[in-house]
Amino acid sequence: MNRKHIILAAALLIALVSISLFLTFNLLRKQTLTRPFYVGVEYAYGNQFSQLKALVDQVKDYTNLFVMGSVLLSFNETALNESCDYIFKAGLNFIVLFTTYTEYSYSIFNWIADAKQKYGDKFLGIYRFDEPGGNQLDDGQFQLINSTVGGYTQVANEYVNDLSSNVTHYLNNGAPKIFTSDYGLYWFDYQSMYSTVFAEFVGNQSRQLIVSLERGAAQSFNKDWGVIVTWKYDQAPYLESADELAADLSLAYSAGATYAVVFSYPDIGTYGTLTLAHFQALEKFWQEIHSNPGSFHSSHADVAYVIPADYGFGFRNANDTIWGLFPADALTQQIWNETQTLLTKYNSALNIIYDNPAIIGETLNSYTKVIYWNQTTT
Repeated sequence: MNRKHIILAAALLIALVSISLFLTFNLLRKQTLTRPFYVGVEYAYGNQFSQLKALVDQVKDYTNLFVMGSVLLSFNETALNESCDYIFKAGLNFIVLFTTYTEYSYSIFNWIADAKQKYGDKFLGIYRFDEPGGNQLDDGQFQLINSTVGGYTQVANEYVNDLSSNVTHYLNNGAPKIFTSDYGLYWFDYQSMYSTVFAEFVGNQSRQLIVSLERGAAQSFNKDWGVIVTWKYDQAPYLESADELAADLSLAYSAGATYAVVFSYPDIGTYGTLTLAHFQALEKFWQEIHSNPGSFHSSHADVAYVIPADYGFGFRNANDTIWGLFPADALTQQIWNETQTLLTKYNSALNIIYDNPAIIGETLNSYTKVIYWNQTTT
């Protein structure tokens, strides 16, 4: 083979390798893009634009979601616009938290309308009414229902009616979507018209139990779902380790979540509770889901455990309250024990849903096995 043929053969080989790499890259990219997934952080630890800017700069290359959770920045329309402009220019999707309506000197609804025009699809929506279910269960400052009259059904109806009237008020006034995070009663949050609930991975609570409750609720209402990693400790360092964060992110992705957020508060370091190790875990996770999404086990829910309608049990321990208003009853221990048994047997394949035929009727066929609380479970 002469020099000319050798050069042509080498050029052809390089071209074939380039085409192969191009097709492989685009195949991986196509695999990732067929499933919407947002991963990012919530800035909640400060009130300075410089702090927000620093966090955006730190995570913009390996996240695609930023939750603007500083209420002090959002009180000031100029500061809010400056913040959202910077997040948008960094190429990140974002959600803005708004708190008590009366504290704003400008119209939130007008701001939402302007934001939709200015930021387009990057503005995902607003975060409103923090932890409604948790407040109900723990007699919090914003507990919606405090009367036991009418029993579980009446409380459930009043909770949903009260909360949905507030949620739909924002949806009807132009909010693209409305989000919250919670640590209980996810089903009733979704019934109250939330677009997405972020289930809180908090303390040492069972992640798989949280996923089974949250995913079961979201799928029953045909909604997206997500998780938010919050405090593991009530004192510094507050947030779990980088290895634990990596495991939580992987679990959420594998279980089918659309969102995974890491909550950073309070202001104990340059980036709140987030450290260099946490950022490294986020970056590694980001690279993996984009370069090798097949490495994550897909945990589709094949089994449904159906509990009584309107049974607002907290599910944090065997003696947790019902709706934060009623003590554990005759069913509580049974449901808790059966849940533990089913989680041990089916693990990530389990969803927990409520016996409301009008809601679950169309989704029951998606399960290969449906177990009701009044069946015998061994």
